[in-house]
Amino acid sequence: MRVLVAYGSKNWSTAGIADMIAEALAAEGLEAEARPADEVRAVAGYDAVVLGGALYNNRWHHAARRFARRHAAPLAGKPVWLFSSGPLDDSADRTQVPAVRQADAVRHALGAREHVTFGGCLTDQAKGFIARSIVRNGRGGDFRNPERIAEWSRKIAAELRHTAESR
Repeated sequence: MRVLVAYGSKNWSTAGIADMIAEALAAEGLEAEARPADEVRAVAGYDAVVLGGALYNNRWHHAARRFARRHAAPLAGKPVWLFSSGPLDDSADRTQVPAVRQADAVRHALGAREHVTFGGCLTDQAKGFIARSIVRNGRGGDFRNPERIAEWSRKIAAELRHTAESR
């Protein structure tokens, strides 16, 4: 099975999560690749898609939203999962963080199987005045949880194997 992990990321935190997901899926025997959502021209060669977007000001990344609109028709028959990244604390590990409005709309439009929110990462390399000021004020850091990301990825792999076996 071929799985696309597409993402919208500004400061590479979400890209890093997408890479972790693709690596975990590959470790489970699936062919997976992580790609920026803006660079994906077609989804026809993939059996499933995981789409992620960074959270900024309680909004899902525009590249993820645009990907969902552009590929809505071919995604209709494929299994789709969504993720968000962004809380700059451990809240995503302590509780189920609900999808922001745009991600929830995409979940409904695509019939996605699940949405999950992971902690984000913001370092002094961040782009943008607001992001840099957040870091300067001591509220940055890396709140991604690789084990939680891998666990979710293994769950996706198990669902895909079950779907393939029941065909």
